[in-house]
Amino acid sequence: MRISTALRALDPLRPVTTVDAHCDLMCGVYNPAQARIEAESVHEIATKYQDSDDETFRARCVIIKEERAELVKHHLSVLWTDYFKPNHLEEYPDLHEKFWLAIKAAGDAKKTMDPSAGADLLAKIDEISDIFWATKGGKPDWMTT
Repeated sequence: MRISTALRALDPLRPVTTVDAHCDLMCGVYNPAQARIEAESVHEIATKYQDSDDETFRARCVIIKEERAELVKHHLSVLWTDYFKPNHLEEYPDLHEKFWLAIKAAGDAKKTMDPSAGADLLAKIDEISDIFWATKGGKPDWMTT
């Protein structure tokens, strides 16, 4: 970097450039698949837990499942607060409730090793995913999941 470029960037009197973006970064970085991948782990870990009698393995299952469920909550919260806007709520008035129920389901999955909690979480994420892709004009052809 040239010194003149650095000095111009530090100039407090330079004009401010205003940008307008739909979300934190230009669109294309948000995807409900992140939450779904973690929820798939939650479901699969609970299933493997049920199939094992190894107490060390089962203890590790609990720890990892809880981490993954927390990541689901994070990914859903970011999608909810950073991607979806008021015009989406007009078109999908139950959107807030769907997110609230999905995030609650992730919390419920942390409290149990029952695979059905993971299955319920996956179903709730799929409902949100359907709305997400509808707002984007459909899922891209290259995306298979």
